Amino acid sequence: MGCGFGFSCAEFRKKGAAKVIGIDISEKMVNAANSENTDENLIFMKLDIDKIDTLGVKFDVVYSSMTMHYIADFVAVVKKVHSVLNDGGVFVFSQEHPLVTASKAGPTWIMDENDVKTAAPISDYLENSARNYIWFETNVTKQHRSFSAIANSLLENGFTIEKVVEPTPDARVLEIAPRMYDEIHRPTAIVIKARKS
Repeated sequence: MGCGFGFSCAEFRKKGAAKVIGIDISEKMVNAANSENTDENLIFMKLDIDKIDTLGVKFDVVYSSMTMHYIADFVAVVKKVHSVLNDGGVFVFSQEHPLVTASKAGPTWIMDENDVKTAAPISDYLENSARNYIWFETNVTKQHRSFSAIANSLLENGFTIEKVVEPTPDARVLEIAPRMYDEIHRPTAIVIKARKS
């Protein structure tokens, strides 16, 4: 869901998936994904995430990378994902971390006298609602949900949460990209693996 140019979909095929369907709201991205791939078992189509249940297909895995924080009705999408999964199927998704989406003013930092980031202030965390930001001169609406709101939406709609990851840079990554040190103060993303009960 939210396949973009289809890189993850192609990787799933390489790793042994029998068939992969990638959906995205952007026609340009879907067209680009289709032009780059000739595999008949790798299908891309323009479709909103909240219409996944209209495909008429059952899946072993539903995957989404960095899209769930744009979905207004998360519970509705969770229910639809549950309906398209085979028994025991897995829903894996990443999204912006709730610590990042919390502040209505957008992500901010506390800086020291040398303009080094030392902490990330958190505000409005328990107010689950839309947040409007300017991102590269574009108005963007993200949906903030506390971690408990995300977890309970899954648990109350037929999923068992198997793993939660807050990606953290290791020493090798920090050596290559020192800017990633910010992630130690406040992770940018969260990844959740949930299984259909």
